[in-house]
Amino acid sequence: MTHLFHRAPLSPPLLATGGEGCFLIGADGKRYLDGSGGAAVSCLGHSDDTVKAAVHAQIDALPFAHTGFFTSAPAEALAEKLIAQAPEGFGRVYLTSGGSESVEAALKLARQWAIDSGQPDRRRIIARDQSYHGNTLGALATGGNAARRAPFAPLLPETWHIPPCYAYRGQDNGESEAEYGRRAADTLEAQILALGPETVLAFVAETVVGATLGSVPAAQGYFRRIREICDQYGILLILDEVMCGSGRCGTFFAFEAEGITPDIVTIAKGLGAGYQPIGAVLCTEALYQTIVNASGAFQHGHTYIGHPVAAAAANAVMGRLIDDDVLGRVIPAGEALQAALTDRLGQHPHIGDIRGRGLFRSVELVADRDTKTPFDPARKLHAKVKTAAMEEGLVCYPMGGTADGKAGDHVLLAPPYIISEDEIGMLADRLSAAIDRALDA
Repeated sequence: MTHLFHRAPLSPPLLATGGEGCFLIGADGKRYLDGSGGAAVSCLGHSDDTVKAAVHAQIDALPFAHTGFFTSAPAEALAEKLIAQAPEGFGRVYLTSGGSESVEAALKLARQWAIDSGQPDRRRIIARDQSYHGNTLGALATGGNAARRAPFAPLLPETWHIPPCYAYRGQDNGESEAEYGRRAADTLEAQILALGPETVLAFVAETVVGATLGSVPAAQGYFRRIREICDQYGILLILDEVMCGSGRCGTFFAFEAEGITPDIVTIAKGLGAGYQPIGAVLCTEALYQTIVNASGAFQHGHTYIGHPVAAAAANAVMGRLIDDDVLGRVIPAGEALQAALTDRLGQHPHIGDIRGRGLFRSVELVADRDTKTPFDPARKLHAKVKTAAMEEGLVCYPMGGTADGKAGDHVLLAPPYIISEDEIGMLADRLSAAIDRALDA
């Protein structure tokens, strides 16, 4: 009997009692390889002494101070560290308690910028189908995850969506990657013109699409064209890196690989590595100054933003990633993971695509490799893979609706950056076994 309201009350989760490196430990003593970092959160594993010590020290010094009255040394230091990693032009950091909060704050920041810059007609948000930006109402409305939106549709503010940049299913035969990237990006311009450029506030996109599509990087040149379109029509570019940022794709910000700079970027998950709940919104100094010189304050806030203990944890995480160069492990470990997945699953009759960047990888399951036909969604293959993986001692992140919001299955992998070569092999072996078990079920 439990009084806790679990996510899925009919299938309550296992009780975790400990963590060691890349493993979580159940109440029965069984060890589970954390192949997805929870939800791409635990980038340093579950027993990092440096981060734990920082949390303990900050609790002893100052557990909480409300940002309506005080700032704190950890929050100030974290902002400095984040801006040091950001490109030229970025100047300010707004701390939050997680990803959905970060996206909500970014949307409201964009709207206040429009008002304070004398453009009050700019109110419309454009995002992409098959995206996910969080579960609060504004973030959920911005996302294009049909299944998650459906129950709450009457409550969601109006938003507009364009097709994703999803080469596996979107690129035509005979079309180059660059040509497809240009074609996919140009759907943004078409939507802007249809709505009226003077009414569009921002375009929001995951730099590398996370759980809804399964670690899908953009096609060559896509984001450079998106940046051009936003600049042409005076629209803010907001990149959501809650899942793909904080080093997950091999650079601290995933957009570094795209050769562009957004106006606003959101991060969370790996920023606190699971040791504390924290997120952040970074914006350009120019955007910040527009607000300061007009209304003078951002009309937004939550009780726990800038929490000293959470900021202390994130400072320690960044120290491990940057100063100790744990981030330097991500690209070679990601290549090793891709190679291991290709070795075990590359010729599998029901694996259509193995993709991703850094330690952000996914496999897409299909009924037919040649036609890319997905499995019948009634089969709920992704759920069966999750169950089978847990039985194999692997935590992974399967999702349904990959192909079109209803049909399609993929498994997302986002292991800790500290994962070893042997553990990569174990992950690939256990996933392969789980997929075969699920297909036979």
